[in-house]
Amino acid sequence: MSRTALNREEKKQGWREPGDDAGWLNPVKERFLLHLLVKKELRVRYRGSVLGMAWSYVKPAAQFLVFFIALGVFLQLNRSMPAYAVYLFSGIVVINLFGEVFGNCTRSISSNAPLVSKIYLPSELFPWSSAVVAIIHFIPQLLVLTVGSLVFGWRPGLTEAASFAAGFTILVIFTVGLGMLAAALNAAFRDVENFVDLIIMIATWASPILYPVSLVHKEMGGSVLWSLYAHNPLTIVVELFHSAFWRGYARTAHPSEQAQAAIDIGSSVAGLWWFGLLTAIATFIVGALVFDRAKRSFAQEL
Repeated sequence: MSRTALNREEKKQGWREPGDDAGWLNPVKERFLLHLLVKKELRVRYRGSVLGMAWSYVKPAAQFLVFFIALGVFLQLNRSMPAYAVYLFSGIVVINLFGEVFGNCTRSISSNAPLVSKIYLPSELFPWSSAVVAIIHFIPQLLVLTVGSLVFGWRPGLTEAASFAAGFTILVIFTVGLGMLAAALNAAFRDVENFVDLIIMIATWASPILYPVSLVHKEMGGSVLWSLYAHNPLTIVVELFHSAFWRGYARTAHPSEQAQAAIDIGSSVAGLWWFGLLTAIATFIVGALVFDRAKRSFAQEL
């Protein structure tokens, strides 16, 4: 029997070659399996833990307090920036989601080596389940941010809702694309996950999370470096979150000159949402293509 006839006969019996599946649509077509993997990741992560999901509040709270005391109190950004706590935390939730999705997706294949090498599951389910778990952890942080913003007088409208939707969409698409690319490389080269940890650390300081964007513009405005900084998808997402939770209130709070510059320049950066979305889609396509090409050899690599 020829190879073509054999393949035809195997497909009739429901068999298929590894990698012969729906590609990046697998998480949609295999929703039940995705749900099981998400439950498995949550159960494994909090096995033996006393606090469990409460860590979703504890870790961001400790991170916020350290940065707020160091920058808000000691460097007095709390005095020059209205509602600096909201400004700071709206950036922290962005970098936390970016870091968890990127890091977990990178390790999703290598950490599930027994499943990947012993039974067939669509490989895209692993990075996507890691992304879903990260989003579940993001929800408590978002609730805390929402309550804190309301305390400071935040009153959301259509502009704020659109800014949040755009920022969240860009962040998830961009980071999952990066994660799939890194996961494919990490299956062959374990150094990749350490490199990803380094990127996440740098990204915390290379985006206007802890400091006003006006400080960067003051030093580099009009230069190529400023253009690269402003068109960084993470910078755009952070400023979209600032538009969603901070900027509207800050405009009415008699802002200082520095705060007003942060409001105006941040608004212009948030206006680059279309570039951020195009970059995110392009990154996702590249990541999905590389992952799809590499997944046929995951079992051998692991």
